[in-house]
Amino acid sequence: MPEPTAGAPGDDDAAVNSLRTAVMRLSRRLRHQRVDESLSPTEMSVLGTLARCGSATPSELARKEHVQPPSMTRIVAMLEAKGLVRLGPHPDDRRQKVVTQTERAESMLAASRTKRNAWLAELAGQLDDDEWAKLRDAAPVLEKLAHL
Repeated sequence: MPEPTAGAPGDDDAAVNSLRTAVMRLSRRLRHQRVDESLSPTEMSVLGTLARCGSATPSELARKEHVQPPSMTRIVAMLEAKGLVRLGPHPDDRRQKVVTQTERAESMLAASRTKRNAWLAELAGQLDDDEWAKLRDAAPVLEKLAHL
């Protein structure tokens, strides 16, 4: 954590606690704005990782998603059975497979993103101009935190 600022003692602790609870509550509410209820949050997260990072091996996905490789193997198998990913040969290592999302996954993710963005925009519409400006300015910092 950065060095405390000139605020009152405990201000940083209170801010961290407030940020944690707000992010968790908002995340939980966003998860309920899914387009396809048949997918688990973990499956959606894997599809999102593939959309952001491109094709990957199951081992690479496991590292990015912070799960064990056997768990990722099961997740990939479920996504493949649902027609959302396909497995192809690895270009350099015949023992490995590469996971790629399908067009169906891309369109489902786009619909999900649209629904969640609309829901969040509706919430943000209830903020005043100053609150919205602060939130807009904080977005890149929150994005950085999410990827540290």
